[in-house]
Amino acid sequence: MEINNSEFTILIVDDVDANVLLLKLLISKAGYKTLTAFNGRDALEIVEKHRPDLILLDIMMPIMDGHEVARRLREMPDKAEIPIIFLSALNSTEDIVQGFKLGAADYVSKPFNKDELLTRINHQVSLIAAKRLISRQTEELRKTIIGRDKLYSVIAHDLRAPIASIRMVMEVLIAGIKRENIDEDMYELLIMANRLTDDSFTLLDNLLKWTKSQTGRLNTVFQDNVDVMNLVSGVVEVLRAVAKLKNITINIIGSTERIARIDIDMVKTALRNLISNAIKFSYDGSVVDVEIVEEPERIVIFVKDHGAGISMENQERLFKSESHFTSFGTDNEEGSGLGLLLCNEFVKRNGGTLGFTSQEGIGSIFSFDIPTQQ
Repeated sequence: MEINNSEFTILIVDDVDANVLLLKLLISKAGYKTLTAFNGRDALEIVEKHRPDLILLDIMMPIMDGHEVARRLREMPDKAEIPIIFLSALNSTEDIVQGFKLGAADYVSKPFNKDELLTRINHQVSLIAAKRLISRQTEELRKTIIGRDKLYSVIAHDLRAPIASIRMVMEVLIAGIKRENIDEDMYELLIMANRLTDDSFTLLDNLLKWTKSQTGRLNTVFQDNVDVMNLVSGVVEVLRAVAKLKNITINIIGSTERIARIDIDMVKTALRNLISNAIKFSYDGSVVDVEIVEEPERIVIFVKDHGAGISMENQERLFKSESHFTSFGTDNEEGSGLGLLLCNEFVKRNGGTLGFTSQEGIGSIFSFDIPTQQ
């Protein structure tokens, strides 16, 4: 990292005129800007007005000594980070320790060696420059992330409504048209358009929720006395229309009359994504089972398919946001890779745990539990 010394100002504080002149000459020759003060009180006034980058501070001075100057600087929130190098003939261990306790960055004994002093100054300036670079890059990264998340949110939010409307229109068309009444190729195109519309809606919905969760704008809103069986049945009923496009049957196995205190939208989203994935990776004409099992103080929901399964390599990457991935379904369906990440987060927010087992070529079983309400 290249450093321009002329961009940094060093305040020299010493009550001896000769010391100030010598230090000013030495430091100016090295390319730094300088400010001078002959006592601690004047030094504090200069810091308030000019905020130097580094302070060379004598300890034994009239009016206010160096230790008191350092103490007062550390009490100023916007000045506390200015590094201080103490310059003093007081070189006992106690004096040195006292200086570091007051936040000194370094300590040089008088009489000092000019090369040693410049080396210590250069070191402190390098640290200052590095901190500023990191701070600038962090701020740029923060702005980039805010801009990205806002863009994602706007895209997802503004597109979600029209895509949802198109989705409803496509479902009405598919339901109202008999296959034998139109050309086979046209019917297949309608089926494909319906599936793509549904996939797009799911992607946008997941993207919107993922962006909100990552930016801290997604709140968990718990609702009491939620009928779990009714919730599961509702999600399954909606997805049966999607499953029908691949001739897949969704069965509900088991039942429960228990209630739960959960965020309904989050649990629905988790279950919807698990069933959608099961459909995506199932083969034409197969079965997806949604099983409900009651356990002490909990309900466990299993989603079982008999499809492509997941390789051992990919299983290790499923819930890692930094390495999340997506793969094509059995009918070349695409995905975003966000579904399972959302499931995992939403299940955790509702006091549950998401788990799975899978064998490549045999199928997968995903499950999550919901604490029941007494």
